[in-house]
Amino acid sequence: MTNYDSIDFSDLIALSTEEVVTHSFSRDITLSSGKVIALVTLDNGMDYKRPNTLGPQGLLELDRLLVSLSDRAAAGEINAVAVTGKEFILAAGADLSRVSDVPSKEMAVKLAQLGHRALGRLGELGVPSFVFINGLALGGGLEVALNATYRTVDATVSAIALPEVFLGLIPGWGGAYLLPNLIGIENALKVIIENPLKNNRMLKAADAFELGIADAMFGSARFLEESLQWADSVLNGHEVHRPHQPGKVERLAKWNLAVNIARKSVEEKLGTVATAPYVALDLLEQARKVDKEAAFAREDEAIASLIVGDQFQASMYAFDLVQKRAKKPAGAPDPKLARPVGKVGVIGAGLMARQFALLFVRKLKVPVVLTDINQTKLDEALSYIHAEIQSMHDKGRISSDENKRLQALVSGTTSPAAFSDADWIIEAVFEELTVKQDVFANIEQYITEDAILATNTSSLSVNEIGAKLKHPERLVGFHFFNPVAVMPLVEVVNSPQTNEVSLATAMETAKKLGKTAVITTDSPGFVVNRLLARLLGEAMHAVDTGTSFKTVDDSVASFGMPMAPFELLDLVGLKVGAHVLDTHHAAFPDRFFRSDNLHKLAEHGSIIVRGRTGKITGYDRGAEAIVKGGTSPMTADQIRLRIEDGLADEIHRMLEEKVVTAAQDIDLCMIMGAGWPFQMGGATPFLDRIGASQRVFGGTFHNPLIAGPKN
Repeated sequence: MTNYDSIDFSDLIALSTEEVVTHSFSRDITLSSGKVIALVTLDNGMDYKRPNTLGPQGLLELDRLLVSLSDRAAAGEINAVAVTGKEFILAAGADLSRVSDVPSKEMAVKLAQLGHRALGRLGELGVPSFVFINGLALGGGLEVALNATYRTVDATVSAIALPEVFLGLIPGWGGAYLLPNLIGIENALKVIIENPLKNNRMLKAADAFELGIADAMFGSARFLEESLQWADSVLNGHEVHRPHQPGKVERLAKWNLAVNIARKSVEEKLGTVATAPYVALDLLEQARKVDKEAAFAREDEAIASLIVGDQFQASMYAFDLVQKRAKKPAGAPDPKLARPVGKVGVIGAGLMARQFALLFVRKLKVPVVLTDINQTKLDEALSYIHAEIQSMHDKGRISSDENKRLQALVSGTTSPAAFSDADWIIEAVFEELTVKQDVFANIEQYITEDAILATNTSSLSVNEIGAKLKHPERLVGFHFFNPVAVMPLVEVVNSPQTNEVSLATAMETAKKLGKTAVITTDSPGFVVNRLLARLLGEAMHAVDTGTSFKTVDDSVASFGMPMAPFELLDLVGLKVGAHVLDTHHAAFPDRFFRSDNLHKLAEHGSIIVRGRTGKITGYDRGAEAIVKGGTSPMTADQIRLRIEDGLADEIHRMLEEKVVTAAQDIDLCMIMGAGWPFQMGGATPFLDRIGASQRVFGGTFHNPLIAGPKN
């Protein structure tokens, strides 16, 4: 077993000269019973905007303090130790920016070992240890608590999680062993695997208490006082009941079954390219039968391998895009130029129009009016929207008053004159240039000079859509992705005519809608659809020339995408897909394929066959008959190379054309709009690592590569 006390961590400390140290401050508190508890407060000296993080210097300081407290406990000076955090924060885990700088696996192992050494002391003090979770507790912050004997939580805490697998890591300071042995394997799988992979879902205090992560929960007004009183009662014999702690039956009959079910679920949702979830599943499975020392040693090796791997570095790059670049969009005008939006008009009453109206009324809470020439369709749209608002109320997501208010804010009419006082008008009509041109030209005669017009076109020229407008400078592209409520990206298209006021209003509106906005120039397909058209065009070309649907889908498994090409086509709609390929072929006939077969498939209606549960079971025989006849089938490797090189070529061209400011913006679009895997870092780091960039244009998108250290 690892002797953590014998390890020299001086070389790790040498790498941490810029660490914002989270200090450990201790004071003795005499409890009502007369017993003494040493209360340790973690505090980096900054406000809540800079959470406590656990770097090498801070961990060693905590380690030294806990050693001294252990000595005091042995001498009878204290009866217990408790740990809490500064206001609103326990700890946000390791400083990931420093972790990503670790230069070698040897150093990564030491970082894991230091965490185990310091936090593990909480279970080896010779007296009970408590952690009072007074605020945010993420990753290593939660593992501080898990290493203790008992835990309390402030009822207002809203961010408790082990998010590591989302970032290409695993809970490496005890969490993968301690949590399942505290709350049972099924609950641990939810916290360690399911929640991170569901957009990094967090637990609230009540969730943590119900699961048994916390033994007691108290209100924030007297949280520390009540936690100390509770600790005193425990020290004086109060029995702590843990209903989810696993027993013999769970360990013998349920444990491995639950892990296997979770493994299959991850494979169905993510494929097998992502490494971290499977490493975590292995550790969780082993937690049933190994002791703590062996489990900690396994965690040391597992997390070190991940830290120096490509996927963690790519995940950190992607995380930085989502957390920083998305909040300061490149090329955005001064927000002060934006006009206020007090009323929204939606042109159309179809599926997208309904989703737009629902999103705008929910987020902006302003009047939203839909127009359509078909009264029946309009009535159906209003019925749908009102039913969705009612459903939110029935599920407890909005109050009765808000339900009534939102219902009243949505209306519909066949008269475009209802837009006379609208500040923002967005169209959701058929994706045909003349239709959009005529709709806007008609609407313009009813609206004020200050109103902003937005088009949701997915691939048409915004400039051409505005060709019949008297004031084309008020038109901006505002491309949502389906489903509108779920997909976080909006491509804001800045056409040559769009003025700064319209662009600023679009960016501020996207922000208020809770969306990530990326500014693109007015070019075919903008970012996401242009790259997907290149990928899907290659996929259909392979099928047209004789390759099976399955071979094509299998060819891109190494990308780690959430959907294979024909599942993606099935989702976006075959008619939409055919239209997108046609548009791009018309713009770039030398490298984008169109497909007559895809139009035939669109008329047929399906490619994918699904079972009762929605799981894909195969390919439609009618679809296979439609594409039959090609005489030059390709292998999966040939298709993969064509797609890899095609994407690298298209991205390189887009950057030269200045469609966006930088490669980071393309990756942000592909992550947020196309589901490109976080652990791949988006498209450009992946294409660099596999050599596609070098093959296509003799360089790389990033220098140095976004990859793990090679030593």
